[in-house]
Formats: sequence, structure tokens, C-alpha cells
Amino acid sequence: QVQLVESGGGLVQPGGSLRLSCAASGSIISIDVMGWYRQAPGKERELVAVINSGGWKNYADSVKGRFTISRDSAKGTVNLQMNSLRPEDAATYYCKAVGVTTTSSRYLEVWGQGTLVTVSL
Repeated sequence: QVQLVESGGGLVQPGGSLRLSCAASGSIISIDVMGWYRQAPGKERELVAVINSGGWKNYADSVKGRFTISRDSAKGTVNLQMNSLRPEDAATYYCKAVGVTTTSSRYLEVWGQGTLVTVSL
């Protein structure tokens, strides 16, 4: 069974920075795409940033120039460096893995449990 565990959320003031991390476990051989999504109260879950196994990255327009996604495929981790945070960035951030191949199975997608980011004075 594949699990994604996020960490690094918390309370930060506007203009501050946070670094989110996500670690995948479960006899994983490869993961095609890893990424971050977020969901604020009363809103739909939205893409923040994704990165594929070749290093191609895509960002939501709202975070371009402020957030940076990176991954270590060997370790099965993906990170999100968030700078210049704004109140509108506050949300629960979810890690997602797409196309996960393990020693015994293949999963189309796997979600983490989420980590809360609060941006407030």
C-alpha cells in the first residue's frame, strides 16, 4: 500500500516562507508525477504545482515566482518552497502522486492527508 505523508505546514505571517515536504512509502519503484494541491474552506481543490519524473514543472499562475517545487525521485519525496506568502495562500495543502509503480501493483493516483497552512498576522 502506498502512503504519502506531508509535513511543514503551520502559521506564518504575510510575506513569510514555509517549506512543505511529502514523502512516499510502500515499496515504490517509480512515480510519474508528484505535486501539490490546496483547498481553502468553501473552495474547490486546486493545483498549486506539479513536477514529473523528467523534471518538467507546472505552476498555478497565482504562485508563479513565489513557490518552487522540487523532488528527489530516488527518495520518493517532493517539496514545495513557498515564499512571499499571502493570506489567500492559506489552505490545506495536499500532496499527490500520479502513476505510482510498486513491486506488486500500480496506482493511478494517491493523495496525502493534507497539511494546514495559515497565513495571518
